[in-house]
Amino acid sequence: MSDPHAQFDHTVLDLIEHSPIGAVPMTPVYQDALVRLYAAHQVYASADHKNGHVTARSLASRPSFHAQNLPALEAGMIEATALEPNAGIFDRYVQSLPAGLRPAAESHRLHVAGRPAHHRAKHAGDAKAVAIHDPMHTLFLVPGAGPHPGLPGNYLYGSVLETGSAHAWAVQLHDRDDGAAVFAADTLPVALAKLAELIECAPFTMNELEALGFKMV
Repeated sequence: MSDPHAQFDHTVLDLIEHSPIGAVPMTPVYQDALVRLYAAHQVYASADHKNGHVTARSLASRPSFHAQNLPALEAGMIEATALEPNAGIFDRYVQSLPAGLRPAAESHRLHVAGRPAHHRAKHAGDAKAVAIHDPMHTLFLVPGAGPHPGLPGNYLYGSVLETGSAHAWAVQLHDRDDGAAVFAADTLPVALAKLAELIECAPFTMNELEALGFKMV
């Protein structure tokens, strides 16, 4: 049976994409269409315009960003220390945005691309207890949204990182606020395969990621 709302919902998608701020009329019929489109993950809250919307199909053509030499790491040709720095990955993301969005994106640089502090346990009385190497932490950005809007351009950001916990690796994903999803992996190849799966599935909303083994935290 055909969806009686399909034609109108398609019109609403077109309206969002042709609006400079992703707006639709506030009348009940349009708001009902938005409810359906959000439930179907066809529309997300815009990261760039308050009370605006962005369509999943418009984000599908936007690039994802990760270390350019990640395939070489997967192939065992380089060590993790030789990966493209997070700052370089963030640079490419910023340059992909319209000029008007770049200052807003830059305001997130330190939080997104900065290296997190890793707490290393030391045994009492052992002054020589030091980490053998810095844990790996490589940035990636994909189009989508979480419980809150993403970064400028409607991007989520995350990292593949070495945890030092029972599951040695993790893939973490964040929106602009406190929405986060985590996938725990026992090995780096498993973590990198999950990253590749994420990139292939983008754009998405973070609550869709439970199907890929992620947990919202």
